[in-house]
Amino acid sequence: MRIGPHIIEPKLVLAPMAGVTDKPFRVLCKRLGAGLCVSEMTTSDPRFWGTAKSRHRMDHAGEPAPVSVQIAGTVPQVMADAARHNVDNGAQIIDINMGCPAKKVCNAWAGSALMREPALVADILDAVVNAVDVPVTLKIRTGWAAGHRNALEIARIAEAAGIAALAVHGRTRDQQYKGLAEYDTIAEVKAALSIPVMANGDVDSPRKAREVLDYTGCDAVLVGRAAQGRPWIFREIGHYLDTGTGLPEPSLAEVRDILLGHLRHLHDFYGEPSGVRIARKHLGWYARDRPENAAFRAVVNRAETADAQLRLTADYFDALVAGVAPDLPVAA
Repeated sequence: MRIGPHIIEPKLVLAPMAGVTDKPFRVLCKRLGAGLCVSEMTTSDPRFWGTAKSRHRMDHAGEPAPVSVQIAGTVPQVMADAARHNVDNGAQIIDINMGCPAKKVCNAWAGSALMREPALVADILDAVVNAVDVPVTLKIRTGWAAGHRNALEIARIAEAAGIAALAVHGRTRDQQYKGLAEYDTIAEVKAALSIPVMANGDVDSPRKAREVLDYTGCDAVLVGRAAQGRPWIFREIGHYLDTGTGLPEPSLAEVRDILLGHLRHLHDFYGEPSGVRIARKHLGWYARDRPENAAFRAVVNRAETADAQLRLTADYFDALVAGVAPDLPVAA
């Protein structure tokens, strides 16, 4: 799949997720087989560009190319300015968010709420595409309510505006992340467009990725929640798409090494105590299918320092690798 000058290979994309797809996670997923990793949503409001959160979200030093940054907002010129600002800070692809269902985003008429306003969508896309000399992509849902699936209308507007690629989540805004994704609408969009179309929603295994690609005819799939605590899913899917055979699960020793490397990057990137706090959710995702999960989480969540968090995590996985029950202390 090509997005502007960028070849996306394999055709596997880490979906943007607020509070999840920060630089440490993107770098890790790219190393483990993702063809493209999209940043968590960044605000288009320049009043917040100087905050610590925004500075971290706009930090792309050392990030593997192509760097894709997602922006959100409702005012065409403000969105255009945000696109230019992010390109100046290293973005090589600008992604526009019209898929987020969160109330705080939709209440401001951003995210998937914009699908109610096709004319405004056209104005935003025209402004952003004309503002930057890098490819612009768009993420949408099938519609803003179950009875109002207008993805095809928005997709045609996007293609006419010069959008380089389109991602479609197979749920309406009112579904949030509940129920099952449907792929008929995505297949309809793909059949009608000449630009690359990517399918999103419930891709949680190599077999499911193959099924979704075959059913929709899409050029790539996005993987979101299934990558949380399981970033190696990208190499598993890539191998299956190439060979039709599965890879064995990573060993406990490899999981330990991947996790410890991820923790160190989080600590270095955010510093203490933010890195320790942010790492806790990732620890829970990595350990959710492991023995003694509840006890492990109770202990690591009380760790106040990076050293303590790393030590407790290493001790836990070292015990699992040795085949013995982890000796979890009462307190960190």
